[in-house]
Amino acid sequence: MDLRQMEHLVALADEQQFTRAAAISGVSQSGLSASIKALEEELGTSLFTRTTRRVEPTDAGMALLPYARSMLEQAAAGRDAVVRSTRELAGSLRVGAEQCLGVVDVPAVLERFHRRYPLVDIHFAQAGSHELVGQVRAGELDLAFVATTEHVATVARTVIDRRPIVLLVPPEHRLAGSSRVDWGQLDGEDFIDFQDSWGVRSLNDAACHAHGVRRRVRCTVNDIHTLLDLAHRGLGIALVPQHIAAKPQAAGLVTVRLPQDTTPEWIVSVVSSPTPAAASLAPQLLELLEPCAADVAASAAATGPAADERLVRA
Repeated sequence: MDLRQMEHLVALADEQQFTRAAAISGVSQSGLSASIKALEEELGTSLFTRTTRRVEPTDAGMALLPYARSMLEQAAAGRDAVVRSTRELAGSLRVGAEQCLGVVDVPAVLERFHRRYPLVDIHFAQAGSHELVGQVRAGELDLAFVATTEHVATVARTVIDRRPIVLLVPPEHRLAGSSRVDWGQLDGEDFIDFQDSWGVRSLNDAACHAHGVRRRVRCTVNDIHTLLDLAHRGLGIALVPQHIAAKPQAAGLVTVRLPQDTTPEWIVSVVSSPTPAAASLAPQLLELLEPCAADVAASAAATGPAADERLVRA
């Protein structure tokens, strides 16, 4: 067993499909498959069950998974210790993030940065994406993790990940029995959505307007769990990024897909000043995100999105 195989094991267990797990790991699909097969042969047992729809860990795979994660964490900690012993930095780092981005664990990134650079004073703020972009532009933050493609022309931007928007409805709703709906079927519905400063709100508003959907936003929230609670109580339906529909708190709600060719993408990026101050420590944090950026680049190359939505590092 080696670290690369552990990385492949964790990626496949998390994504439950070879295509995305391979993109995240930065290898070809055949390379990932060969790595998992070699690990299974070494251990003398199957680690995954494979169906036409998904790949799931076997009991043996589940038993190995926490050790694989621990090995990767220990390796990262070792690399950080070496960096810390050779590059002592001091100063401050001002970071912002929208709540519950899902595709990037911001507290974990800040923890690793703190391990590498314990003398750096980290300041963290949480707000909506549009507000955060404005704070980066004004020099109030060194960088921010956001979920918007608006108002980012004057900042440096690195795409971390992208997910489709899906529809969440309570089980008794008239659309709950559909696996996919057309936009016209949403016309006149009551909705729950986020405040205007959240990137997903403007994404939803634009998509509904483009498809002639007249929607009533009856409940406006600033918290994902409140949105899910209101949906459970039948107070409206919601357009949310795919990862929110997969949260444990969404269990019991029905996820319905939108038309594949017109479904908007929710894109998570890290933004920073294109001309950072000499004392800015943003580049050191961005170093920790380079594997994520490489993963998205590989995924984008595989799926072929529009050129202006590819990985951007302006």
